[in-house]
Amino acid sequence: MHKTVLTVLVDNQAGFGCLAEHGFALWIEHGDGHILLDTGQGTALAENVHALGIDLGRTDALVLSHGHYDHTGAVPMVLGAAPKVRVYCHSGVTEPRYSISGGEVRDIRMPMFSMRALATLPVERMFWNGGAQLLGDGIGLSGFIPRWTDFEDAGGPFYFDPHGLRSDPVDDDQALWISTDKGLIVCLGCCHAGLINTLTHLREITGESRIRAVIGGLHLGSASRERLEMTAQALRDMQPELLVPCHCTGEGAIAYLRDHLDCPVHTGYSGFRLDTSEP
Repeated sequence: MHKTVLTVLVDNQAGFGCLAEHGFALWIEHGDGHILLDTGQGTALAENVHALGIDLGRTDALVLSHGHYDHTGAVPMVLGAAPKVRVYCHSGVTEPRYSISGGEVRDIRMPMFSMRALATLPVERMFWNGGAQLLGDGIGLSGFIPRWTDFEDAGGPFYFDPHGLRSDPVDDDQALWISTDKGLIVCLGCCHAGLINTLTHLREITGESRIRAVIGGLHLGSASRERLEMTAQALRDMQPELLVPCHCTGEGAIAYLRDHLDCPVHTGYSGFRLDTSEP
């Protein structure tokens, strides 16, 4: 098995020497390959890669988990730093996206400058993956995640229009998986498809039922008590070895999972590092 090291580059919380911002980016070293999952809003990534000694010029693949601003803001910087990088995302990432809550309408789509940067990428380096796809030996993408559970939803009041007429289920949401000798490492941007839907889908497409670790945003900040209970119950059945909730999970949800799961739950932050070769 390849050695895999994961480093959170952007998160809502930060360790010493790093910046925090509402967003997420994860650096994945897998064997000889280097993959960046998401880019944050744009400000923190440049500072944090410098602080952590990460060379974005070594990026082989940039994976966009979905098309929200807090995951796609530094796309131009990454494409400029890594002239041979391949980009993987769902075709829906450039759709108009809005969040409407309490009468406030927020535009949360991918920034136009990031869309323009993707549009200038040579066609042979742009991969629009609607379905599951391999990135290399023992590492791949979920593609579209079916919504099986009746207790999970997209995690917020999301729409395709500013008038709230067209609900947005965030169908472009996808996860990245890594195969290890102890099971799957599951890397998430926001998990708008739902954590249990995502894990169920990945276990099905990979044929691996064991879950070594889950890291990333779980989007449970506004989850009901019932959803938290059902999520914890399903996780206990799946028996993950480690959970590293980040970004949009919500402090209350993290505390609940920590109290109701059998596995360790470590809050992620900019600078958090997970070396899967360590016990």
